[in-house]
Order: sequence, then C-alpha cells, then structure tokens
Amino acid sequence: MRIVFCGTPDFAVEPLKQLIQNNYDVVAVYTQPDKGIGRGRKVQYTPVKQYALDNNIEVYQPISLRTDDAINELRDLQPDLMVVVAYGLILPQTVLDIPKIACWNIHASLLPRWRGAAPIHRALLAGDKTTGVGIMQMEAGLDTGPVYLQHECSISEIETASQLHDKLKIMGASALIECLKLLESDLLPEPMIQSEEGVTYAKKLEKSESQISWQESAKSIHQKIRAFNPWPGVVAEINGESFKLWAAESVNLTSSCNIGEIVLANKEQLVIQCGDGQLKVTEIQKPGKNKISIRQFMQSKTNWYNEKD
Repeated sequence: MRIVFCGTPDFAVEPLKQLIQNNYDVVAVYTQPDKGIGRGRKVQYTPVKQYALDNNIEVYQPISLRTDDAINELRDLQPDLMVVVAYGLILPQTVLDIPKIACWNIHASLLPRWRGAAPIHRALLAGDKTTGVGIMQMEAGLDTGPVYLQHECSISEIETASQLHDKLKIMGASALIECLKLLESDLLPEPMIQSEEGVTYAKKLEKSESQISWQESAKSIHQKIRAFNPWPGVVAEINGESFKLWAAESVNLTSSCNIGEIVLANKEQLVIQCGDGQLKVTEIQKPGKNKISIRQFMQSKTNWYNEKD
C-alpha cells in the first residue's frame, strides 16, 4: 500500500513516526513551504519535513495543491492512500480523488463538535469535560466527511493546550494504525456520516484573544489560561502593570474587593477579584522576562502584601 503523508506541525510527527515504525510504505511527505524566522530570517524546516528527511523520505512543499503541476506531481506518485494531519493547505476534490482507496484525516475532536483549525484550544475554552480523536474520510467541506472511528478521553481541570495536544497526538497515531490494520484485514467498517446536530466550529486562535478582562468569571479566565498555553498566553493587568499569566486556580473567597483588585497578597499567594469568583495566580511572567512561580514573583512585590505573615 503506497501512502502519501501530508502534515506540518509537531502534532503530525507522531502519526508519521508510527507509519514508519510499523513498516508502512510512505512514498512521499507533503508539508508547508519553509519559512524564515527571527531577525536573520533563518530558514526553519517544519517538524514533519525534518522527521521525513531524517528517515530518507522524499518531501514535497507546494504553495498550493490547486495547480496542474502540483496535481500531476501527486498523481505520478500513484498513492493508494493519503493521510492528512494538520497539513494547512486545502485539498480540492481533484486531489481527494487521486488515491485509489481514500484520503484519511486525523482530527483532534469528537466530530461534529469542533470542526476546524483549533479544536484542542476551543474545547478548553468552552470548558468541555471530554474530547478525543477520530479518523475521517476527507471531503471538500471543512471536516464534514464520514468517520471511521473515534476515541474519547477526559479533560482534567488543570490540563493545558500543550498537555492535551501531546495526549491527543499519541491517540491519533494509534487510531491511524488501528484503522490501517482493519483495512488490511478487510474489517474496516463503512464510515459513519456525521450528525447535523451538535456541529461547532473551532476557528483559528488570534493573538488578540489573549487580553483578558477581570470582569470575566474566574472560571472563564482559568479556561483561557489553559487554552492559550503555550500560545499566545493570557495578558492581564494587575495593579496597573501588564503581565502574562501561565497557571492559576479558580477560587471562591469571602471578599468585598472591587473587580480587578487584589484580594490576597503575601509571600506565597496572589488572588485577584473577578466578575464572579477570584483567580489565584500560580505562574506569572513580566514583559521581557522568563515565567516564574508566584512565590518567586511575590518576593519582589512586598508593597502588594495585604496580610501579615
């Protein structure tokens, strides 16, 4: 079975790795074009490209898959199956029709909930208790294709986007191999058409979403801190200064403080009044500095203290 793999970020490396370790014939890898980073615009390979090159797999990086040249190039590879994981380019129907078997996609949600670009982050922002991964047969629509299988997992109340990402990429790679083995054994069921009920869309994260207001509930801010870790982080104003918040807890204390005021500050703690409840900050970052624990931070903020040791 000749497999063409399409993916770009770290999330897609694990499925590619599992394909190679399970001796599947990955004849080519498609990934986003290289980009320059930093002041020197040093070229950086995508994580998928680097892994493919390390394993002597040919890499293709078209700007688009809509041109005749790109389509003919893919057709010449004669793929039986295409596997797409966070590739970042739209695949037109002409491309989806090329593989002899199908074009599969690994999606990090329980479809039809959170179709789109940022399902992990949107699940955390919404306060979802569960999520999962699925193997879907691709269609021209946005994550609308029928689903072969889905595996569910719980989301803990302290899990960040980074942690959930790492958990789901392992689950996604495992589900892909499971589907392939079912296919090889002629036991793969017909994919199930997605329900029209419960459809939600996970739009791409924007940096502008990082600024929070203390008018929001402590629970909502806590969910944002988890969802925006590691990017873009939550930006908040405390005592007239701007900080990034990287970890916190939602608490309920008896308080007569106004929204945005410090409820409790000492060597160990910093608690801010929110629109509903309070937020206990546990990891913080000054602009231009490294993130540190609240204990380290409060050593330099003795003028904020409102409780005797």
